[in-house]
Amino acid sequence: MNNSAANTGRVLWAGLRALLVLTVITGVLYPLAVTGIAQLAFPGRANGSAIESEGRVVGSELIGQTYDLPLKDGEETAAPDLKWFQPRPSNGLGSNSVNTQYSIILSGATNRSGDNADLVTWVKAAKAAVVKDNSVNGYPVKPSDVPADAVTSSGSGLDPHISPEYAELQVRRVAERNHLPVAQVDELVADHTEDRLLGFVGEPRVNVLKLNIALRALVAAAD
Repeated sequence: MNNSAANTGRVLWAGLRALLVLTVITGVLYPLAVTGIAQLAFPGRANGSAIESEGRVVGSELIGQTYDLPLKDGEETAAPDLKWFQPRPSNGLGSNSVNTQYSIILSGATNRSGDNADLVTWVKAAKAAVVKDNSVNGYPVKPSDVPADAVTSSGSGLDPHISPEYAELQVRRVAERNHLPVAQVDELVADHTEDRLLGFVGEPRVNVLKLNIALRALVAAAD
């Protein structure tokens, strides 16, 4: 009986020591080492890929934002501020106007199938809005001109990028609203179009926040 109790005690003590050692290694030393390496090698990414403008953080290049007008009395959904380039549709993006704080409401896709009636209605309404918002005098937008990312959200609902095609579709509207030459705004989009990773991974893309920060600087320089 005494031997059995002694053996049990030794096993429990050995297990406790293993627990303590592994807790220190995996719960303290390993996280500290990984954090330290990340801070030395990739400080920007380790700290959330923050984007700064005028000396303060205005967002992350990994998380999208919306650019809306202030809510009016009786409105449930804010109207887009059409002087800015607009992101993909999403119910998950907090409201922002380039340089103010924003909040993430939720993350996730619609979880609707391609033939879901609600999704079809949303896409049709989004396409009609894109056509209406981006048609300017002498340059009407046709429904066939609207790319898929202009009317559908990403899987996370937080995509910070749009396609170059969607950015180009918005150029004339942004130029008109900000009293800028179309060529200047078009060049801005070209300058902020990122190529495929390593030349073959993913698709060309435009970070909307970076583009809007550059747009604001261009507007300020023109005033």
